Amino acid sequence: MALSISAVVLLAIIVILMVRKSGLKAGHAAVCVLLGFYLASSSIAPTINELTTNVAGMIGGIKF
Repeated sequence: MALSISAVVLLAIIVILMVRKSGLKAGHAAVCVLLGFYLASSSIAPTINELTTNVAGMIGGIKF
């Protein structure tokens, strides 16, 4: 659960920065949010969840 909260916070910060600095309009950001909700309820959601879990595991396993 901590991972998904961190991902949500990170993505929210990216969207806020894109709205302020890169000219992303609020309407475009809203469409992206709606797309996320629809993807979460689709049949591809488990695949996306597995992919993000694996990528987070790989990043967490990197030793500096």
